[in-house]
Amino acid sequence: MDAKIFFTVFATVFLAELGDKTQLATMLFAADKEVNKWLVFLAASAALVLASAIGVLAGSWLSQHIDKGQLSTAAGIGFIAIGLWTLFR
Repeated sequence: MDAKIFFTVFATVFLAELGDKTQLATMLFAADKEVNKWLVFLAASAALVLASAIGVLAGSWLSQHIDKGQLSTAAGIGFIAIGLWTLFR
């Protein structure tokens, strides 16, 4: 296992997920006194694992059909566009 890649991906995804709408939704579900907290944890974890699996599969497929440089450029433009849309919305 490549520890550098593992910790880079872990840190990036962990920091990106802190305070986002997914975490807020999970906190709201867990705030319900009648809900099993472990069930909320397991459901949220399973959802994040599935979303990550879809991302890995999509990235793997895209990397076979699109040049890595073009993919990075498209991702960068996408992030900038989302940022600008959020700013001016």
